[in-house]
Amino acid sequence: MSATVADTGLAQKSPSVPFRVSGSVATGSILQPLNSSMIAVAIVGIAAQFGSSSGITWVISGLYIATAVTAPMAGKLGALLGARKVYLGGLALVALGSIAGLLAPSVGWLIFSRILVGIGTATQYPNAMTMIRGYAERHGAQPRTAITTLAICSQAVVALGPTLGGLLVGAFGWQSIMWINLPIVAFSAVAVTKFAKVGFVGGISVSGRKLLHALDVAGVVLFLGLVSSTMLFLLSLTTDPVWWLIPVWVLVLALFVQWERRADEPFIDVRALARNRALSATLARTLLTYTAFYCVFFGIPQWLQYSRGMSATEAGLTMLPVAVVGIGSTLFASRTYRRYGVRRTLTVGTCALLVGGLLLASVESSTAPIVVLLLVAAVLGIPNGFNNIGNQNLISSVTSVEEVGTAIGMYRTVQYIGANLSAVVLQTTAGHVIGDDGLHRTGWFIAVAGVLLLIGVLMSRNMGDRRSTNVSTA
Repeated sequence: MSATVADTGLAQKSPSVPFRVSGSVATGSILQPLNSSMIAVAIVGIAAQFGSSSGITWVISGLYIATAVTAPMAGKLGALLGARKVYLGGLALVALGSIAGLLAPSVGWLIFSRILVGIGTATQYPNAMTMIRGYAERHGAQPRTAITTLAICSQAVVALGPTLGGLLVGAFGWQSIMWINLPIVAFSAVAVTKFAKVGFVGGISVSGRKLLHALDVAGVVLFLGLVSSTMLFLLSLTTDPVWWLIPVWVLVLALFVQWERRADEPFIDVRALARNRALSATLARTLLTYTAFYCVFFGIPQWLQYSRGMSATEAGLTMLPVAVVGIGSTLFASRTYRRYGVRRTLTVGTCALLVGGLLLASVESSTAPIVVLLLVAAVLGIPNGFNNIGNQNLISSVTSVEEVGTAIGMYRTVQYIGANLSAVVLQTTAGHVIGDDGLHRTGWFIAVAGVLLLIGVLMSRNMGDRRSTNVSTA
């Protein structure tokens, strides 16, 4: 996230939100990146148990669709019902979904359990942020350090997820990515209840009718229909295209835009998107960036297991350079942005993505030496840090204080949609079993995405090339 420091001097003089508060609310915020990243090394074992079918793709996509729809609602729901109450309710849903996944008798049941987990994990980050800001305002503290703690936890876990998941799956089977949630949920619930005593943050007396109005339930339903129809159509292209979904998608899109334009409290502010071309362009760039990133994130671990014959543990460890370089590039990208601005930051990120795609398309093979695999993985760790920092700071620089929260919410939703689209791209380019040829086609897709992004960055007139006082973390 990006936090704008309006008065740096004042922030430095104010005390920080204590770690007992920020650390306790950060414990639950790791659940979303953990569950979205460990699946990369578990999907092969899941396919082996339940059979390789299009339903396996929805084990990944189901969680992201649920998170994409729920995330923008979570903060508003916390403001209406109480941030800590919604946070703890989300933990309960994660526990319920994890238990359901452990007992799953079929892939359909597993998809349902992942949807529950996705809904639950979507509540953590926004309500953790609300509790931190509530504490800061109540006690006259500055929230910058606490927000950084939240963001670093999220970035570290999503980067280390394949490695941790590989160790767990290798030792205990794919079910371990479900039961690992339970001790984290229990620890987080105790920590938040005991240490996150932030006072009464959010929560007002509101009727059920007013609650539904405030949450824009109709907009949420239409958005869900829009995302789901898109996914169903794209997935059908790999087998038997369902062409009748195109007019359905167009109709749902028209209804969604019309409804959101008239809604008092829209789920997605389409008017703001229409007015702010720089914001719209950044969200479009983010969608393509994360689609390419998750192709790497999901595709390489599966290829390592299918084509190289690696175990889940070995595949996870091979992905470790992506994590290490990714965290380091995030820190370096922050310095690059402060010194050179967003255009150069994004140029470095998109060039690295282009190079990484070309390496996947031309160098990676089932017979390549392990050192080559590690070097390619290291290169692929660079783009996420630079693109994440650049795009988030650009969103902050082209929106007002009143708009930036909604804009960052849309940024995270687009990120989750990109993860969904990557599953479709992998299905199209590589199929159920990713071999050398499939990986090479995926690499070419990533390279083309890098070229398009680079052209967009270099030619854009809406880069907001100015230095700011933003303190950025991924």
